[in-house]
Amino acid sequence: MELSKYFKSVIDQERCAVVICSLEHEIIYMNPAAVMRYAKRGGQALVGQSLLSCHNPQSAEMIRKVIAWFAESAEHNMIYTSRNEKENKDVYMVALRDDDGRLIGYYEKHEYRNQETAKLYDFGRSL
Repeated sequence: MELSKYFKSVIDQERCAVVICSLEHEIIYMNPAAVMRYAKRGGQALVGQSLLSCHNPQSAEMIRKVIAWFAESAEHNMIYTSRNEKENKDVYMVALRDDDGRLIGYYEKHEYRNQETAKLYDFGRSL
């Protein structure tokens, strides 16, 4: 069974921005939430661009260090990178690996800490 369309659907349904990058720091995919979040910076036009050009030199250096750390061990897969108090979220970088455990890319994971406001099983409201 071809799983890629299922995995893409999972990412596309995320309410959090997901930006997937190659090891060369090229943005290879942005889910709809990311396109909206980064619309003022170019949105969908950022695909194919370098993620490093979207960051200051200090942040770009930290991204390079994280990728080096991911490459050191197949057990190095996620690292906490920042806290955004205004949005009540924690941010992580996550390694992407192939079936053999080789590092193939990375993405940034946002975890919001706000309590859900939807009612349980509210079929009249979409999230």
